[in-house]
Amino acid sequence: MFSSLAIANYRKFFTGALLSNIGTWMSRTAVGWLVLVELTDNSASALGLVTAIMFVPQLILGPYAGTIADRFPKRRIMLTTQSVLAIDALILATLVLTGVVELWMVYAICVMDGLAQAFDQPARQAIVSELVGLKALPNAIGLNSASFNTARLIGPGIAGLVIAWVGTGYAFVVDGFSYLAMLTAIATFNTATMHVSAPPKDRGRIIDGFKYISGRFDLMILIACGFAVGGLAFNYNISNIVMATDYYHRSASEYGILGSMMGLGALGAALWAARRTQPRLRHILFGMAGYIVFNLMAAFSPWFELFVVLQIPVGLATITVLVTGNTLVQGNTDPQYRGRVMSIWGLCIMGVTPFVSPVVGRLGDTLGPQATILFGVVCVVIALVLIVVALIRHDHLRLVFSAHPMAVHIVHPEAPSAAVPLPEHTCPPK
Repeated sequence: MFSSLAIANYRKFFTGALLSNIGTWMSRTAVGWLVLVELTDNSASALGLVTAIMFVPQLILGPYAGTIADRFPKRRIMLTTQSVLAIDALILATLVLTGVVELWMVYAICVMDGLAQAFDQPARQAIVSELVGLKALPNAIGLNSASFNTARLIGPGIAGLVIAWVGTGYAFVVDGFSYLAMLTAIATFNTATMHVSAPPKDRGRIIDGFKYISGRFDLMILIACGFAVGGLAFNYNISNIVMATDYYHRSASEYGILGSMMGLGALGAALWAARRTQPRLRHILFGMAGYIVFNLMAAFSPWFELFVVLQIPVGLATITVLVTGNTLVQGNTDPQYRGRVMSIWGLCIMGVTPFVSPVVGRLGDTLGPQATILFGVVCVVIALVLIVVALIRHDHLRLVFSAHPMAVHIVHPEAPSAAVPLPEHTCPPK
């Protein structure tokens, strides 16, 4: 489960990312509280707009950032982006602590964060294979997600306590200084042991990345799954705080617990992914089904305590989809295209947020807090049906219904009596 930590460069990366991610999750929790409670009168629309603004740069610059990651040293890119993110956090901390912060200032800093994240994301995703090599890549990606979701487990809870005890500004202070851990790790990599791939022969053109994906049915299916869950349905930064404050009428510390419980389930999914030697497409499809079931239960939960507990399987299902998809996309992509493909992956799971978040926020204001959850459920239901139909048509399979016992099987037409598992869609032979 932890084999990649034997590699010194990756061990530094993992440690730096863990500490930095804790600060990031504290900051995200604090931004939500700052906008919803301190700067507006519980406006879900304002919160959705903040989230949208943060991801507009990735929508516009994401594919271009992928070409930069393919053509230039990823280590140098990350040193720049992490420094910008640290400065942004400390500026916001200063504005809040001095009492001069206004909503437009939060918007402006979110734009700066978004610019840095747009270039950081493909470089951060693609550098993992350079640190560990392809053989250890599935384990390293799983541990990356474990780091991220351990931070999600710890960060929101700490943020809730910090906000309740000393105020929102100090959560941003911690975030600003947490980037020093990641900057130190990157600066001390042993470059002689890194598996750096040669620059692309095609000069890293954006259009070639899209052409590469369009010729790969397996990558298109994986990106479609990521788009459904990560791009359309991953709205917990809005739904959780709206449910906690407007539906259950809870405080900052109790809101922080929601993120921590979701992080607990997400951490389980990440460690499970790190332990698997071979990720499968069926893990993604079952994760999508789990997302639908557990979020439906959460949306109609009459008790806050049950809503909190349900965040564990919700986090488990959601992160199973995203981590497994990330692993399969990276592992099945040629190295010279990896930066561009990962930027398109990032664009699909985060870049559409500028369009989705305002819609979700408006639904919360007009139809009620539960609508912020049900929007994602409807999107994933539609996507799961379309993806399964596409798989059946592409692989010439068909559904067979049996009454005793009642079940649905996917079978080859040549052998209708034998149920077969869903196609794996791993990398085709060269």
